[in-house]
Amino acid sequence: MSLPVPEVLSETDRPIRRAMRRMRWFKQSFAQQVDAISRASGVDYRIHDDRLAQTFIAWLRAFEAQKPTQSTARRAYTNFASGLMLKQMIQDAPLAVASVPVGSDASNPAYYWPEGYAYVAYCLNVRSAVLAQDFDEALALTPDLSNIRDWWSFKENVTEDPSLAIAFLDLFAGEEPNWASPALFYEKTERLEAWPRGDRSG
Repeated sequence: MSLPVPEVLSETDRPIRRAMRRMRWFKQSFAQQVDAISRASGVDYRIHDDRLAQTFIAWLRAFEAQKPTQSTARRAYTNFASGLMLKQMIQDAPLAVASVPVGSDASNPAYYWPEGYAYVAYCLNVRSAVLAQDFDEALALTPDLSNIRDWWSFKENVTEDPSLAIAFLDLFAGEEPNWASPALFYEKTERLEAWPRGDRSG
């Protein structure tokens, strides 16, 4: 299944990195993302508006707390801020599933963990839109979200430690994850080989 993109992310009249820091835009873009995935997958979602507002406020505080002063760190911080958003969504759970199509394939991540899939799709799409606008970085390949073993590990680990969502978003985006201290921003990180638990063989 291709990754549906919210319509608002195709707008170019204002920087998305700034629009993202406005609650109204955030709620609109997230609702569009959920609707797009629902139409593509047949999953019926429900958004908890109060939790979504809580997610935004907590994310914005976390975003500002570690925002770098050096312009050379902006690209790396775009990745990190997207991971922070995923972490906060997993913590606050603003999305619920009302129903899934009968006979849906649980080996497909969109059905294995529908809420998590929507969160990841949204964070990756916003990240990609900011990179395209600010760094002329059009991603040539669609992120590979099909490996169910990654999703088993993802769901198991972030349930116990939501901060690992930051590292997993890097993994899904094809970046170098920081498994040791994912919640701390570093402009440069060393290669960290230690994986969280979960079978990724095959």
